[in-house]
Amino acid sequence: MEHILAYEFYHHNQEDQRHLIGILPERRKDPQRITPESIMNWVKKFLGNDWNMERMDFVEVTIDKMTGQIVESK
Repeated sequence: MEHILAYEFYHHNQEDQRHLIGILPERRKDPQRITPESIMNWVKKFLGNDWNMERMDFVEVTIDKMTGQIVESK
């Protein structure tokens, strides 16, 4: 069974409710380059400057290539 590493990105509103913004797959081959800062920089580049990054967080997930099922990694 093959899996894809990905990240679910969430934005917290004024009431501190989490809202899923999107899921981005990890494509880097070198795990040394993957840090929480690099992941947040990546989503900032993807979303642009209109988002308050202090209200964003992410969850690492795996996606089953066969079924599409998403499971939290850690």
